[in-house]
Amino acid sequence: VGLDVTKYADRQSHNLSGGEKKRVAIAGVLAMQPQVLVCDEPSAQLDPRSRRQLIQLLRTLPETQLIATHDLDLVLDLCNRTIVLSEGKIVYDGDTKQVLSDHQFLLAHALEMPLSLA
Repeated sequence: VGLDVTKYADRQSHNLSGGEKKRVAIAGVLAMQPQVLVCDEPSAQLDPRSRRQLIQLLRTLPETQLIATHDLDLVLDLCNRTIVLSEGKIVYDGDTKQVLSDHQFLLAHALEMPLSLA
C-alpha cells in the first residue's frame, strides 16, 4: 500500500490524519492476506487529496473488494459491478455505469446522480 512504516513508528494514532489512518488500517488488513477486502464508507471524512490517494490505492489492489458507500462518485471510479439495496432488498445488480446513469432509478431509490455524470 506504499506505506513507509518508519514514518509512523514514533507517531501516536491520534496524531495521524484521516487518510493516514485509513492507509495504516488497510495495510494492517492486507498483512493478513485476505481474499476479500470489505470497506464501509472508505471515503468518509477524507479531504479531496486523501480521497484521491485512497482511490488510487484501492485501484492497485488485486483483492476482491466489497464497498458499502453512499459516495456514488467513488463507486463510479472503482466498481465495474454495483449492487443497490433499498429497504433491505437488492433492487439492482449489474453494470455500474448503467445504473448510475439511470436518473429515474436513482430518484426512485433516493440516490443522487454522481457529480461526474450530472
